[in-house]
Amino acid sequence: MKTLSDHIPDLNLITYYAENQRSWFSGMSPWTKFILLILVILMVTLTSDSIILIGLYLVILGAYTSAHLPVRKLFAWYILPALFVLSLVGIMAWNEPGITIISFSIGKIPFILTDRGILLVLGLLLKALTVVTYSLFFLMTTRYQHFAAMICHIFPYPVDQIFLMAYRFLFLTLAMIDSILKAVNSRGGGVIHSIRKQGRMFAEVFALVFIRSFERSERVHKAMIARGFSGSYSTTVEVPALTLYDYLIVGAGAAIVIAVAIK
Repeated sequence: MKTLSDHIPDLNLITYYAENQRSWFSGMSPWTKFILLILVILMVTLTSDSIILIGLYLVILGAYTSAHLPVRKLFAWYILPALFVLSLVGIMAWNEPGITIISFSIGKIPFILTDRGILLVLGLLLKALTVVTYSLFFLMTTRYQHFAAMICHIFPYPVDQIFLMAYRFLFLTLAMIDSILKAVNSRGGGVIHSIRKQGRMFAEVFALVFIRSFERSERVHKAMIARGFSGSYSTTVEVPALTLYDYLIVGAGAAIVIAVAIK
């Protein structure tokens, strides 16, 4: 199925790689990769050292590449988190103390962009891309049945059920949006043209998706009840346990985070 945008992570492609790619990382215990995700988040939170952040990013990108995952898609998917960071942090870059690079004023309000302001934005952007890269790596090297079993172990009932149902329903919603946009395009509509001249039509499209989502969820729920659904989406798959090698990797990662924290 054609994706809505090259810059939006394709859940179908992510699931395909998770179920079919057979690299060394796919054989690693999902618990190890999950613990490493927590350690990565702690690392980027505790340090602002550019060398450490660049090294961590390159290591994760190297693991992503060696797992034979789509690198070009990854760089295209970077657009959304990059825009998110720039929209939130871009304002913070102004009036930071440092060497002035750009200076102007609007009315009586001065705006000064310094070297430290630029480094602030680049550092936070690197942190965001590091976490995004490892999160995609984790999802694309972990089979769905193992991921679902981990959710059931981590979250209490009914939070685990809501999480699993919402994840599966995302695929139905994306397929619905794709079908509606194809119908719009076949009738002469387009994203640029419609935003400028047919804003009302696009508002109706999103309202239609919202209404149909409720209708589809009711049909899915009735179909599940007809097939014996008792209110609990359980899994009988056991998540592979950590091996000695996994413990060594987790221990090394934890030691690095502790060393960075006490530095």
